[in-house]
Amino acid sequence: MTRRLEGKVAVVTGSGQGIGRGIALVLAREGAKVITNNRKPGAQKEIVDLHILDDEAKAKHAALSGDAEKTANEIIALGGEAIPFFGNVADFETAGKMIQTAVDRWGRVDILVNNAAGLGAGTLLDTSEEEWDYQTVPKLKGAYNTMKHAIPCMIEQNFGRIINIASDAWTGIPGLAAYSAGNAGLVGVSKAVAKELSKYGITVNTICPQADSPGHVLNFAIAKKKIEAFMGGNPISQEKMKAVEAAHGPAENMAPFLAYLATEEAGSINGAVFSVTGDARVTLYTEPVQASTIKKDEGPWTLEELIETVPRTLLKDYRSIVNHNNWGK
Repeated sequence: MTRRLEGKVAVVTGSGQGIGRGIALVLAREGAKVITNNRKPGAQKEIVDLHILDDEAKAKHAALSGDAEKTANEIIALGGEAIPFFGNVADFETAGKMIQTAVDRWGRVDILVNNAAGLGAGTLLDTSEEEWDYQTVPKLKGAYNTMKHAIPCMIEQNFGRIINIASDAWTGIPGLAAYSAGNAGLVGVSKAVAKELSKYGITVNTICPQADSPGHVLNFAIAKKKIEAFMGGNPISQEKMKAVEAAHGPAENMAPFLAYLATEEAGSINGAVFSVTGDARVTLYTEPVQASTIKKDEGPWTLEELIETVPRTLLKDYRSIVNHNNWGK
């Protein structure tokens, strides 16, 4: 069987458990040498405790937990090459040392997967400053740090695959204010850097994954309660709940699409955003486009003119997403 990533070197942040672990395993299965990473040895503690979980969910959370060394050992046991690197990639110097570890050991960096993130839930008013920083800084600053250090290597090679892990929350989900902000920022920087680097044979794409992980077990339970509270206590439909659980299958089930984006064959895919689930569904997001325009030829608009003109021209086909999805009720 052809291993499409044979000889490539990958760095996967936040790969001690959950989605990052699944990504690292699949890249290694395809022949890549992998730097695994998380902040420190041992299962990672979330910013909130586990009291919200029932006993079954607590047991599942524990079974899914791990660290970079555990993931690296799994890869080695399967005949691959891996090095664990402990450190917070939100620190610029630490991120540099991680990238340099790959270069020192294997001479190059071909694939960079920015998966490190701080998870959480809460409306903007519910979110403390600490929680805001926890959910935005590791994702945005961490991606900046690793890209800043890895891109010069990729330019020299005239090849690179950067895959930034965001969330469907980038579109804006009530009850996930800070998390939505961090992921929307990651989508924006990914699109900008994709345009900057295309001439060097480097692609930058964004994946919004859904798969089983300790973070999903814990934070979905929290988010569910907060979203239902925001919706006036109405429960999320059983149909929706079943779809969410089906989508959160094993992370190894969604990772092959990410591995595909890392191949030579996927070189024409750049600046895209995909939603990928653990039950083998892959969805391409449309690109943001300007929908309609109004222009006054002489002088600025008056308020009266706008009140008269905007509803019948600029917003003729507009429907508020807030009202359409009943978020305001």
